[in-house]
Amino acid sequence: RDAQESRGLGDVYKRQLLACAIVVVSPGPDNILALSRGLSQGRVAAAVSSLGAAGGIMVHTVAATFGLSLLMQTSEALFWGIKLVGAAYLIYLGIKALRAKDLITLRKSHHLPLRKVLSVGFFSNVLNPKPGLFVLAFLPQFADASRGSVQVQMLVYGSIFALLTFVIFALVGAFAARLSGWLVSRPAVAARLNTTAGLTLVGAGVLVLSLKSGKA
Repeated sequence: RDAQESRGLGDVYKRQLLACAIVVVSPGPDNILALSRGLSQGRVAAAVSSLGAAGGIMVHTVAATFGLSLLMQTSEALFWGIKLVGAAYLIYLGIKALRAKDLITLRKSHHLPLRKVLSVGFFSNVLNPKPGLFVLAFLPQFADASRGSVQVQMLVYGSIFALLTFVIFALVGAFAARLSGWLVSRPAVAARLNTTAGLTLVGAGVLVLSLKSGKA
C-alpha cells in the first residue's frame, strides 16, 4: 500500500511539473523581463529578475492557500482594484520601455541596480491578478485531503511552481545573455527588441483589464 501511495504521489508531482513547465514557458511579462535583463545586464540580472517573479508566485500561493485569492474572486470591488493597479503597472513598464528604449540596453550607465531588477520582477507578478487566479484554480487540483493538510500541500506545490519559474526564467535569461555580444554591433535589432518587449508589456496590461473574477 505504501508503495502504491508513493507511486501515486510521484505521478502527482510529474503532472504538476509538466503543467507548471507549460505555464512558465508561455509568453508573458515575467519571462519578457527575465529575457530583457539577460540581454541587457547578463545572467546575474536575469537570475535576480527570475527570483523576483518566483517570489511573486509565492505571494500568490500564500494568498490562495489562506483565502485572499478566494476573497478577491468573490469581491468584485477588491478584484477590480487589484486588476486596475496591476494593469496600470504593466502598461507603465511597457510605455516606459517604448519611450526610453532602455529595457534592453548594452550601455553600462543605463543598467538597473540589481535591487531595482528584483523589485520590478516581483511587483510585475504580484500586481498581476492573473497568476493569483491561476494559482487558485491550479494548485487545489493536486491537493488531496487523504494525504494530509491541504494547506501544506498547496504551499509545497506552490514552492515547486516558484522554483520551476526561477529555474526556467534564469535559463532563458542566461541564454539571452550569450546573445548580448551579437547585439552590440546590431543596434537596430536591440531597438526592435525594445519595441517588442514594450508592446508585450502593454498588451499584458490590457489583457489583465479583460480578466473576469469568476464571481458567479
